[in-house]
Amino acid sequence: MGSKDAFFCTFCSLLLFCFSSKCLSSELDLPQTALVEVDASWEVSRKIPDTLFGLFFEEINHAGAGGIWAELVSNRRFESGGPHTPSNIDPWSIIGDESSIYITTDRSSCFSKNSVALRMEILCENCPAGGVGIYNPGFWGMNIEEGKTYNLVMYIRSLESVELTASLTCSDGMQNLASVSIQEIDPSNWTKIEMQLSAQGTCRTSRLELTSMKRGVIWFDQVSLMPSDTYKGGCFVEGDWLRNAFRWRETIGPWEQRPGHFGDLAEDLGAAPIWVFNVGISHHDEVDTIIIEPFVKDVLDSLEFARGSAESTWGSVRSAMGHPERFPLKYVAIGNEDCGKEFYRGNYLKFYDAIRKAYPDIQMISNCDGSSRPLDHPADLYDFHVYTSAANLFIMKNKFDRTSRIGPKVFVSEYAVNEQRDAGKGSLLASLAEAAFLTGLEKNSDVVQMASYAPLFVNDNDSTWNPDAIVFNSWQQYGTPSYWVQTYFRESSGSVIHPITISSRYSDSLAASAITWQDSEDIFLRVKIVNFGPNAVNLTISSRGLQDGVNTAKSTVVPVESELPNAAEVMEAVLPPFSFTSFDLALDQYSKLVAEM
Repeated sequence: MGSKDAFFCTFCSLLLFCFSSKCLSSELDLPQTALVEVDASWEVSRKIPDTLFGLFFEEINHAGAGGIWAELVSNRRFESGGPHTPSNIDPWSIIGDESSIYITTDRSSCFSKNSVALRMEILCENCPAGGVGIYNPGFWGMNIEEGKTYNLVMYIRSLESVELTASLTCSDGMQNLASVSIQEIDPSNWTKIEMQLSAQGTCRTSRLELTSMKRGVIWFDQVSLMPSDTYKGGCFVEGDWLRNAFRWRETIGPWEQRPGHFGDLAEDLGAAPIWVFNVGISHHDEVDTIIIEPFVKDVLDSLEFARGSAESTWGSVRSAMGHPERFPLKYVAIGNEDCGKEFYRGNYLKFYDAIRKAYPDIQMISNCDGSSRPLDHPADLYDFHVYTSAANLFIMKNKFDRTSRIGPKVFVSEYAVNEQRDAGKGSLLASLAEAAFLTGLEKNSDVVQMASYAPLFVNDNDSTWNPDAIVFNSWQQYGTPSYWVQTYFRESSGSVIHPITISSRYSDSLAASAITWQDSEDIFLRVKIVNFGPNAVNLTISSRGLQDGVNTAKSTVVPVESELPNAAEVMEAVLPPFSFTSFDLALDQYSKLVAEM
């Protein structure tokens, strides 16, 4: 059975790696040969879980504050300098000099849980044009775009009438993008001010300015600036100490009344209730393990907030916040990399028993690795993390081949090549090892239920952890090679995995998997192959057991695609050295067969 034109994608041919000061390329070594055989017959195929590949979100590298959180003001509540005043107000700065303005903080705020406020005293009688005041650059510059509107909210107080101007300017303060004035109001008590600023220009490194030309004292608190097209979200993370653990009840209600947190990085991330013990994005929860009984009750209440009916105690709070529907919370991870800690197992069982009794359908995830020997405590899944070198992760493609299929399933919630010489801030070599590891997860998806790369985001101005999948600043973003590798696996969840064998004396440098998947129009047999070595490979792919012939393939995966005119059940191709290649061959009669599995 033949084929019309088809395509294949290769991930590498533009790059060349150097090791130990010796560059390796296909010109220096003779090509190897390999035979890849795929058994696509339905009798030996298996459906991959719908949950296999997902996303992991963690508030690290300013992924939340200064990232996906829409708040443009950094340190909006003036709490980052701590509770003792006067305190540091970074990154706020003054406009003017010491003869014209004096700035400090005190504990005069009207919000008891956020008591620090900023006190601005205008000293000049004849202030310079434009006035004096304060400005906030946001998180390394605000991305203000022409034609968009921005919602400014702040609380102010003064002993006399106030004349105040709020402006969005470029970082040097010279280009005014938007401006609005507050004239002759008398905020003798704390007053909430809300206004919109409409941008008349674009500047990627803008700042918010609050200025005045009138002598006097003005107090500020809770200064927030967000684009009008904002979608709110939330987050729940663990603290370094028990006294610093997040109290989830303090993360609901009006944002002005929610206290900050140690470091004030995450602050509150918006208030939409998706954070409750198992952030919905990653099915991942971090709970301090040295915990006493009141915290078990705290967890149960938080679960009721997410899962309880609109008539329940905490479900009614969720409903009042505008979300009467229950959240589809399905998993709870108890701890985060805590298995070796002294009190983990005892505290784990307290949470496990209480949650199982109240919510028997929730899947609970242990921190302890059960891939080599059985767990000594009950769990539905166990959490497996791996950060290692490229060579080691490539070998780990076979990690779960011998894992018991009886008992808890595997959640690979964090994986990446992070050894500096291999990964840097993202490299092809690292992504190839990760691709090989993922082919192993596909083949072992009868025991591996979920997997996610970590971390997902990094603000280019704060690379606390490297590498990451997506790099961004206030207005730009790009995917590292690790990100692009993951796009090759996005169709794997819910698809069908087929047995595959590699015959080659070079097989120690190869990894492969085969799936059948479909998009809205076409059905494909996808064969993915990693060449982790320095030699090109003359490859033959042989597929047997196809229900129908090869029709036509449409490959749209970046960054490189090229035609494969000889696509068929048996075909040949060349794998470049250090490459990841995906072949998509269109098939027929797929939907019916999947439905029957």
